[in-house]
Amino acid sequence: MNIHFYKYQGTGNDFVMIDNRDESFPKNNQKLVAFLCHRRFGIGADGLILLENTDNYDFRMVYYNSDGKESSMCGNGGRCTVAFAKQLGIISDKTHFIATDGEHSAQINLQNEVQLQMKNVETIQVEENYVFLNTGSPHHVQMVDNVNQMNVNAEGAKIRYGELYKDKGGSNINFVSQQNENTFNIRTYERGVEEETYSCGTGATAVAISMYHLGKTNSKEVYLRTLGGNLKVLFERKEKGYENVYLCGAATFVFEGNCEVKI
Repeated sequence: MNIHFYKYQGTGNDFVMIDNRDESFPKNNQKLVAFLCHRRFGIGADGLILLENTDNYDFRMVYYNSDGKESSMCGNGGRCTVAFAKQLGIISDKTHFIATDGEHSAQINLQNEVQLQMKNVETIQVEENYVFLNTGSPHHVQMVDNVNQMNVNAEGAKIRYGELYKDKGGSNINFVSQQNENTFNIRTYERGVEEETYSCGTGATAVAISMYHLGKTNSKEVYLRTLGGNLKVLFERKEKGYENVYLCGAATFVFEGNCEVKI
């Protein structure tokens, strides 16, 4: 089988993108997705995204982690899917699409900078040493003195597979250090990738809201510095939680090609 693919990255979070509007891609083939995402034997990516037709929306986004399993929402993947839809001529500068966590709207400018509306956040679990919330995917947020000195793979895996989340399907783990009043350095261990990634969009969103919720910043415009680049998160504080949440950053086309696989 010949698979035509596109490669995109959003602040270093990279994805194999497939135009599946003809429904030719064999869905839920975990072995195939894991192979395509493998950095030694396949194309190499943190995840694989299918863009599909659906009623009442511009498109449907279906996201798989690099382990081959269909997963919860990916913020950077969502931004890249918007840029991909623009490249395919499906949209121009605005879109309304559906993903696993529900509806999303987005805008994209001429520089392929995407402002993606994320889900509202109503529940934030604040504990002594961490915060837990769901921004489309589950996120553990923990402040540390110097995130640049962290062994994120070791410490992230310890929490992800530990007592806190072992009976809950695991969680993404974010470590955070504050740089200034509204800027934070973050590093993320991603569930499903099972290692640190250069960036995580839902993680950046979770960190921004957590830092405001904890009183670490008074700004509703928060800047996140990741290994792969900079992101911005906007939100409004409402009685029921946080609404009008937007993840903002560039989505970059890398290359396209064909991959011959045996199924």
